[in-house]
Amino acid sequence: MATQLERLARYLSRPVPVLAGWSVGDLRPDVVAGLTVAVVAVPQAMAYAAIAHLPASYGLYSAVVASIVGALWGSSRHLSTGPTNAASILVLSILAPLVPLGSPEFLVAASLMAVLVGAFRIFFGFAGFGLLVNFASRAVLLGFTAGAAVLIAVGQLPSLLGVPKGGATRFHHLLAAAIREIPNLHVPTLAVGLGAIAVTLLTNRFLRKLPGALIAMVLAGAAVGAGIVADVAVVGAVPRSLPAPTPIDLPALLASDLFEQLLVGALAVAVLGLFEAVSIARAIARSTGERLDINQEFVGQGLANVATGLLSGYTCSGSFTRSAVNHQAGARTAMSSVFAGLFVLAAILAFGPFAAFLPSAALAGLLMLVSWNMIDREGIRRVLRTSRTEGAILVATLVATLLLPLEFAVLSGVLLSLALYLYEESLPRVTAVVPDEQFRHFVERAGASACPQLGVLTIRGSLFFGAASHVEDELLANLGANPGQHLLLLRMHGVNRLDISGVEMLEGLLRLYRDQGGDVFMVQVRAPVREVMRQSGFEATLGADHFLAQEEAIDWLFAHRIDPAVCCYECDVRVFAECQALVKHPYDATLPPYSPGDRHPMCHLTVEGFEEALRAHEREAVVLDVREAEEYERGHLPGARNLPLRSIIEAAPSLDRERPLFLVCRSGRRSTRAMNWLLDLGFPRVCNLKGGILSWQARGRPLDVD
Repeated sequence: MATQLERLARYLSRPVPVLAGWSVGDLRPDVVAGLTVAVVAVPQAMAYAAIAHLPASYGLYSAVVASIVGALWGSSRHLSTGPTNAASILVLSILAPLVPLGSPEFLVAASLMAVLVGAFRIFFGFAGFGLLVNFASRAVLLGFTAGAAVLIAVGQLPSLLGVPKGGATRFHHLLAAAIREIPNLHVPTLAVGLGAIAVTLLTNRFLRKLPGALIAMVLAGAAVGAGIVADVAVVGAVPRSLPAPTPIDLPALLASDLFEQLLVGALAVAVLGLFEAVSIARAIARSTGERLDINQEFVGQGLANVATGLLSGYTCSGSFTRSAVNHQAGARTAMSSVFAGLFVLAAILAFGPFAAFLPSAALAGLLMLVSWNMIDREGIRRVLRTSRTEGAILVATLVATLLLPLEFAVLSGVLLSLALYLYEESLPRVTAVVPDEQFRHFVERAGASACPQLGVLTIRGSLFFGAASHVEDELLANLGANPGQHLLLLRMHGVNRLDISGVEMLEGLLRLYRDQGGDVFMVQVRAPVREVMRQSGFEATLGADHFLAQEEAIDWLFAHRIDPAVCCYECDVRVFAECQALVKHPYDATLPPYSPGDRHPMCHLTVEGFEEALRAHEREAVVLDVREAEEYERGHLPGARNLPLRSIIEAAPSLDRERPLFLVCRSGRRSTRAMNWLLDLGFPRVCNLKGGILSWQARGRPLDVD
């Protein structure tokens, strides 16, 4: 509880470190940056308010209040908060079906939505939901932005053509209405709009240091004021006053249906605005090295919207254009945005009444340019080239933005991102690997030969309830494709999470392999995953000795589990480094096939027991080394006779059935196979050196070398 209160206090007291970190040396660069941003913000704020069918004063007041509050309570030094194109079109889309456009109720509803949006964002920040911004993919944001740009452009056609706007807000309705009104277009209005576009483009092309949009608006207003252009719709005067409190009758609103109807839309706007603001802040922070506190930014964005909604404004978010200008103008601290808000307020108090001369067509023309620049064409091409899945999400989000109510388009885009994340998480990669050509690393090689006894598979992804079934299917598919691989080595370094469903899947896999005479081993199991295995009992079921060291795993399996008889007589590939020195011999088709497990009561003797049995039958004992001649010559037990496994059936009639036979091989597996065959043929006394020559040498016993 104390920690939560401390976090709450830290979030709310954010202006203290902001002001404490500001110095006199920051004054000039922050003031210059603030003035530069204000020059851009004034025409933008008025244009964005026009998108939402709100008075210009709403956009300007929002630019003032949100810029100051967002800077003081936010996390980024450069993020400029205020009206944005996406938020404006969302406000219009949500409110138009609920409240008559342009009515006093519409204005109050726009401010109320800002308060609700702010409340949601503050809650997200206090609850630590900063992780939410990771669930909207780049494709969703690109698709929504492109769709919103088209809606903005189509929505401005009536103002550009000088025809009635009507009450439509959907893309197809807007487009159809504009096409119907083309015969009635007002030529002077169209000329003003196209002139504003031309002036902006030419200024930005040849006089890049000057604000083209502001110059276009000033010239258009001057033309109307001087009487050069007449009979065109104008924006209307902005009151020369400070932002006034919004007249929200809260009891009446709570008793009406409007409050409930706004909640879903406010949630959608809150979520989208956070993605928008944080994405912008992160993009700039990458170039500055600034560390962001995403939850603090949530709180800052929330407080900015609450304050704006209470002071005659509407929903705001971070603006990429103004934030980039702020950064490029040399802003050092968040105080630059505070100065920007104050400069916009000064412009309102000094020049507010002159807005009565600004033609609506000029604003419409500027918004056409804004909508064109909103579309990240290179980003869209990159997504479409890179990923079919993300390309489909981008297109789906764009279509939803055009055809569905925007609040549902936004939420559907977020849900698509979540679905994509869950889908990818539920499909961990399970790949069969083999050593590279230098036998240093395991790699995926299409068409590479597989070991008939040992499968090595890498798992990359979380083994949780949503993924366990997929991983199980992949592992069983590998076993089905390689039925002789009774041994499985799982490389687990890519698994960072394991839950009980994953444990149960591994237990079922282990039972399957052991029921078939095989086994499962693991390497590179991460500590958190190993702890889950320990607590669930799986570690004990598998056996601690089945967790092998990466560097020694294959060598250990060759020494203790892989049957060299299969390697020498039944396998014609050399997959592992340990295979390279093996001498391959054609396997006689008349020899009995390999079957795991013992078919007879077996006599496996330890080194000491083997020596004792030899002493007890010193005169009659026959020691047979069933390895190949090349192996036998490199070292064998004293007195042992070489009889390779592949020849033992053929040589069996020449062996004395009355004499005890003692069998030896490298590790005890070929000799165990030979013992089974000899017992099948009726030899009564056959024993095997358990662990083979490896155990003999481990006990320090000598070998004879030919």
